[in-house]
Amino acid sequence: MAELGKHIAMMDQGIERVSQIIPQLPAVESRLSRLILMVGASIDGELEFKLKPYKLNHSEFLTLMMLYSRPDGSSTPGELCEFATQGATNMTRIANALVKRGLITRGASAADRRRVVIRITAAGRRFVRKMLPPLFPRIDGMFADFSDADKHHLDRLLRKLARNLDQLSQASSP
Repeated sequence: MAELGKHIAMMDQGIERVSQIIPQLPAVESRLSRLILMVGASIDGELEFKLKPYKLNHSEFLTLMMLYSRPDGSSTPGELCEFATQGATNMTRIANALVKRGLITRGASAADRRRVVIRITAAGRRFVRKMLPPLFPRIDGMFADFSDADKHHLDRLLRKLARNLDQLSQASSP
């Protein structure tokens, strides 16, 4: 946290200097946006660190977790691309890596042979049940000083921000 705290202090100073030069700068909003990015990057780094012993990266983890969380353990490449925010080429690479490890399978849909379905294997389910619990203490530690009310408010505010971003995205789409 000391490292992140140092970067936040530098950010605060930088935004203050820029707002003196350009008074119209939405300083509070700029600070919040940058804080979200910095904290998100730090959380991503924590996750990557915890996934390293399992030889998984974040995208592979998200893909595996989406399949694990589905009632039938399957999805299409398009859905996985959207959920993991990956392009088709990278999703192919991710799927190839997970197939090679025996954690997922890729095959034609029974309903439509032209459609590809990706499915978690029994080995993939066992792998998730093994690797997920060691992540819990770090996740709990990130929110150690948060009350239940704090977590609820943060959840509500982040979802509100997500809705605003969706609206901005829709407004700028043709």
